Amino acid sequence: MNHMAPSKPKTADFIERARFGASNYKPLDVVLTHGEGVHVWDVEGRRYLDCLSAYSSVNQGHCHPKILGAMIEQASRLTLTSRAFRNDQLALLYEELCTLTRAHKVLPMNSGAEAVETALKLARKWGYLVKAVPKDRAEIIVCENNFHGRTIAIVGFSSDGTSREGFGPYSIGFKTVPFGDEAALAAAIGAHTVGFLAEPIQGEAGVIIPPAGYLKKARELCSRHNVLFILDEIQTGLGRTGKLLAEEHYDVEADITVIGKALSGGFYPISAVLSNCEAMDVLHPGEHGSTFGGNPLACAVARMALKVLIEEGMIENAAIVGRYLKDCMQAIASPMVKQVRGVGLMIAVELHNDAGGARPVCEKLLARGLLAKETHDNIIRVAPPLILTQEQADWIATQFEAVL
Repeated sequence: MNHMAPSKPKTADFIERARFGASNYKPLDVVLTHGEGVHVWDVEGRRYLDCLSAYSSVNQGHCHPKILGAMIEQASRLTLTSRAFRNDQLALLYEELCTLTRAHKVLPMNSGAEAVETALKLARKWGYLVKAVPKDRAEIIVCENNFHGRTIAIVGFSSDGTSREGFGPYSIGFKTVPFGDEAALAAAIGAHTVGFLAEPIQGEAGVIIPPAGYLKKARELCSRHNVLFILDEIQTGLGRTGKLLAEEHYDVEADITVIGKALSGGFYPISAVLSNCEAMDVLHPGEHGSTFGGNPLACAVARMALKVLIEEGMIENAAIVGRYLKDCMQAIASPMVKQVRGVGLMIAVELHNDAGGARPVCEKLLARGLLAKETHDNIIRVAPPLILTQEQADWIATQFEAVL
């Protein structure tokens, strides 16, 4: 009697079973099962080149063997102690991050949104204790079209209706100004302003690059008015733009810098707030924390993720190959394309409003073995892992040209 082996679930099977999940995402209809380097494979065995890198979390490439090894080794020894006790990985991560970034102090958290919330709390506490702002009057200036996460406080100062609507009442104490507008920022700063929070390059908004001199002027304004300059480098940081931190492109240094995503190479949630002593030292025991923040597993993974980023020349590669890929993309002659812009391997292809939207383009790219994702209806982000080769960049441009 012949016994047929049960068939493996296919793409449609997994999509059908997804009915049990919340509908807060609209993914492309591909079901991925494993990855290596710049490539991922679906459940049917088809290979794709990943041009999203899990929103820049997988800068080091999928399943980097050295980061994997560090994770396995640490997971077999000790995973979590809470911050009630010390562990032998956290202090080493502190030291390595400060040495690498010239930060004075580090506060580890788990997600980017948690780290942004931490930065907001630091700014307010600093405002009351150091700047002597009257109680509960602290103001933080943010930029239009920002994306800093999805907590209640953060969506309250978002200008994206989809993220914001239906979640009020919103937290007070935030002013919004146009990104890149020096005069608007200067006018918004008042006696109660404690911080200015911005992305050096707006990622979710569609890789919006600031005008020349803007961040330098913002830094000067913050210094002049005793305001903390806070940069969200969760997407832009750790090599994505061809520099360790995007602030290096603009010759500025923030008082507080927030990093996450690629800090673990995609293996484990970890984020960090990098700060000068004046801002960080306003926190005292019991005033802020997280059970998983700074856990030994996350720290061991982050230490190796940083090590391979530096030692394997990924940041320099992002600068060289990113420039080459942007040039190739800008050379595509298509009436659909309004603009190609980017820094390093953080590139956006913006389509004209009458081009039919970015989603159909992403679906056609998917059929050709390239994974990219739309943002704001008519923009496609191109952000492959930082290990991308020039040959692979040529292939990406070829697929875009064929579809566009």
